[in-house]
Amino acid sequence: MSLPTIAMFWDGPPLGFIERLCITSFLEMGHPVEVFSYTGLDNLPDGAKAVSAEEILASPDSIIRHERTGSAAIHADKFRYHLLTKRPGIIWADTDIYCLKPFQPENGYLFGLENDKVICNAVMALPASSQTLADLVAFCEDEYAIPVWMMPRHRQEMRDRAEAGNPMHVSEMPWGAWGPKALTHYLHNNDEFRHRQDEHVLYPVPYKDRRLFCRPARKTWNRVKNDTISLHFYGRRLRAHLDNSYDGVPPQGSLLAELGEKHGIRP
Repeated sequence: MSLPTIAMFWDGPPLGFIERLCITSFLEMGHPVEVFSYTGLDNLPDGAKAVSAEEILASPDSIIRHERTGSAAIHADKFRYHLLTKRPGIIWADTDIYCLKPFQPENGYLFGLENDKVICNAVMALPASSQTLADLVAFCEDEYAIPVWMMPRHRQEMRDRAEAGNPMHVSEMPWGAWGPKALTHYLHNNDEFRHRQDEHVLYPVPYKDRRLFCRPARKTWNRVKNDTISLHFYGRRLRAHLDNSYDGVPPQGSLLAELGEKHGIRP
């Protein structure tokens, strides 16, 4: 029985060590992998398929980027919701998700907690009939809509600006306006939150412990349980840590070095 296709989105420089490592992990597990891009990709691992992102969302005049960080995460959030709507049965994974075991949704659902309250959207599968998916697509159509899931002080600032005739654009909003908190909100609203996986299944190493991946590998493996299927490498921040502390080369004995050697991926 063939495994579901894994879909990713990439906008930026050539794929780096972490991205190539993660893509390769899915391919070697037996998952077909499609990487969507508006600009094309020329250094994909063998076996991965480059796909025009215009098949899912027409190329915008300019991709929405987070004002403070310059990240394209806002557009990537919108993109994944449209992709899951148009490609039933496909599984979304960010390019910093490493596959430990096959991804197999249950009744079309695969997503998990990143902490005790919030569902991360770095791994997502939702059935085409999901009301949560329809709500996310609809909400992202208005780039000035005030997200009810943001902190009260942020919502008040958005309301004040809207009343003054200067509404806040999503690119100016605090990080993640269309991301995990939005997904979590609608999953609760639509009684789909119950399909969640526990934290250790998809995200056994939380964001605050991301530097663990550069420490002795056993420290990470101690977090992995029998039903853990992935690791989240928190790409932008972990890449910066690798560059700043190790000249971009994972330290010997670390999990990243161990996995790079396993898959033949070099920085």
